[in-house]
Amino acid sequence: MLLWITLKSALRALSANKLRSILAMLGIIIGVGSVVSMLALGGGAQRQVLDRISAMGTNLLVIRPGQRGTGGVMSGTQQNLTLEDALAITRLDGVKVVSPVVDGSGQVKYLSRNTRVRVMGCAITYLPMRAFEIEQGRCFTEAEVDAQMRVAVIGPTTATNLLDDGDAVDKVIKINGINFRVVGILKAKGDQGWFNPDDQVIIPYSVAMKSVFGLAYLREIDVQGDTNANLTSIQDAVTTLLRRRHRIQNEQNDDFTIRNMADLQETFSSTARSFTILLGSIAGISLLVGGIGIMNIMLVTVTERTREIGVRKAIGARNRDILRQFLIESVLVSVLGGLLGVALGVGAAKIIEILFAFPVTIEIGNAVLALVFSAGIGIFFGWYPAFRAARLDPIEALRYE
Repeated sequence: MLLWITLKSALRALSANKLRSILAMLGIIIGVGSVVSMLALGGGAQRQVLDRISAMGTNLLVIRPGQRGTGGVMSGTQQNLTLEDALAITRLDGVKVVSPVVDGSGQVKYLSRNTRVRVMGCAITYLPMRAFEIEQGRCFTEAEVDAQMRVAVIGPTTATNLLDDGDAVDKVIKINGINFRVVGILKAKGDQGWFNPDDQVIIPYSVAMKSVFGLAYLREIDVQGDTNANLTSIQDAVTTLLRRRHRIQNEQNDDFTIRNMADLQETFSSTARSFTILLGSIAGISLLVGGIGIMNIMLVTVTERTREIGVRKAIGARNRDILRQFLIESVLVSVLGGLLGVALGVGAAKIIEILFAFPVTIEIGNAVLALVFSAGIGIFFGWYPAFRAARLDPIEALRYE
């Protein structure tokens, strides 16, 4: 009951000076709002990065030929990855699927329209391992790969560039002057920044190597591990296998490179997480400024209510009662400011998402943490004014004018 009476007294004291209370809250409102909105933006950026990496494929190793050169001067890319290498990798433990890849730029034409896009030659396993889905039609089959059939699956952007309605299934297009029948159109993924997966043509690697690019070597070998497999162990096994197949001596460097997509994902995730913490920390500085404002206002309040404190002590109020009363007022200012700040931060994040089409991630845990921190600010910066009020001498306080 005494706590409820103290709480009502604190609310009356705050409502008696509304403008002062609002000004005291303002720093907390801005601080909490900044923290919530910055963490939401940082979380959205992290999610966007992870989504883009996941769109490139998960649990994946990408093997590419190394650079050619001597004495630190690189003159080009080696041509040393073969179909036999890809076949040998499929026999390793933990490997789920493998796709040989050749690629290059190609002129794609349909009737009077033409566009220059990336042309990918790969196996039928490439699409699922790279998280591609078919929107219309179908993917080419293993039989069509073996028979070197001139069939193609194209991206939705490529389809729209070649045909107004984008319905390219069963149409015959020319890739570098060679006729190909479109059997499917990919589902849109969105531009990845450095590469647009929606603007490409995917054909069987067999016909790409023989007819389109005239290559005897692969540009890349994609390896996907089993769900529960250790990707680092698979990478070590692939390294050992390729060094043996390429007859690389112990003292020699690898003539290929392996990129672990799990490591890449962890690196980008860690970077985005650090960026989020940095944003939150910078925004948190304004909370400290708000706390100093609360201390300033509470010190003024104690000075103004010196006679009231003297009267309360004269009729039996103890030091801890006075301390609790002013501490509750300080915490109320912080918590109310924190609630308004959370609303402001969520609103600001949503406005940014709508205006700039930037994804935001609003987590309840971040809002609760900001509220707890604002309450802690109220206790920390309100304790000294409350302690000062509790230590006032009642006789001197009653004499105060």
